[in-house]
Amino acid sequence: MRRATCILLLALFFSGCAATKLAPVTGPGFTKEEDEKRLWTRSEEEQAAIGRSDIIYRDKELDSYLNGVAAKLQPPGVYKLIPFKIVVIRNPYCNAFAYPNGAIYVHTGILSRMENEAQLATLLAHEMSHSTHRHQISGHRSFKNKAAFNASMRSTLGSIPAVGELTNILGDIGTAAAVTGHSRELESEADMEGLKLVIKAGYKAEEAPKLFEHIKAELEEEDAKEPFFFGSHPRLQDRIRNYNSYLKAQTGLKKGVINAETFRKKTAGAVLENAFLDLKAGRFKSALRGGEKFVSIRPGDPRGHYLMGEALRQRGDRGDAEAAEKHFRKALSANASYADAHKGLGLVYYKSGKKAKARDSFTTYLKLAPDARDRSYIQDYIAQSR
Repeated sequence: MRRATCILLLALFFSGCAATKLAPVTGPGFTKEEDEKRLWTRSEEEQAAIGRSDIIYRDKELDSYLNGVAAKLQPPGVYKLIPFKIVVIRNPYCNAFAYPNGAIYVHTGILSRMENEAQLATLLAHEMSHSTHRHQISGHRSFKNKAAFNASMRSTLGSIPAVGELTNILGDIGTAAAVTGHSRELESEADMEGLKLVIKAGYKAEEAPKLFEHIKAELEEEDAKEPFFFGSHPRLQDRIRNYNSYLKAQTGLKKGVINAETFRKKTAGAVLENAFLDLKAGRFKSALRGGEKFVSIRPGDPRGHYLMGEALRQRGDRGDAEAAEKHFRKALSANASYADAHKGLGLVYYKSGKKAKARDSFTTYLKLAPDARDRSYIQDYIAQSR
């Protein structure tokens, strides 16, 4: 019922969104119109609220890398007019959205599903094109009752894990950008203009549709329901079709770079963070996929195996307990003092009736983490394992 309500709201929104065409921001001649100035001011207020929240994924090295990639996509003259800034949001759903003043928010959910820098550049160039081509003010002008729409959308999405938290923080501008995106016409323009930027920056253009084909395949395999517009099936189909059509018409494209290894190393922490967010949301397949990816990048880090062990333990399908035990043991092989892996083993042993082993694992956990928040909870398990 909730999903049907969302679809109806989106249909109403887009029926009122005939785009108002404005000249793109390309150089010194750009001057904001009066309602556009107000939109920028409101955008800054919303961004301040986001910055004060705990939804930001804070990683200075990653931030520097993402903003470095963005800087390759636009000339300095445009940056002077629109000071682009890339920020990562802790959210497991596939999405990214831009404000008119160049602030671009990328979810860990979509970042963790990318394979290389060329795909990252595709996403950033698309969002940057929304700002340079002034799509936000166009949409704002053509849909007068947006505040009422956004209030309804926030109410409808509020009970979905990891969605309500975000939409409660975002204001009207952010909610419209994150949840509904823009009209099909403006999204297509952002696809095409963004791809031009990707090609001009020297990236491999063929990676553009691969990003969305990869996301689409993963979501279909996992039967995952994505509440934001970027991860919706129709939008993914649009992206793929737009990019393939443009590439088919091109001749003489250079090979281009993808920078896969650099991308994997820089985004490893965000991949793990997102896997834990997927686990919290009960998206076990997604969590396990993220854990596998993290382990492939940092095989000596115990957190990846711990995450996979915990996902298997919580899912509890046939054979999961044995597989979880193996991952917890691999985590401890990497770091014997990794407390959470001892707790995970204890929970696996306790459920399988191996009380002595459970007691030993729980006792080791509390020795390694004497101030653990769940200390009394674990002490109860120890008492029940005697």
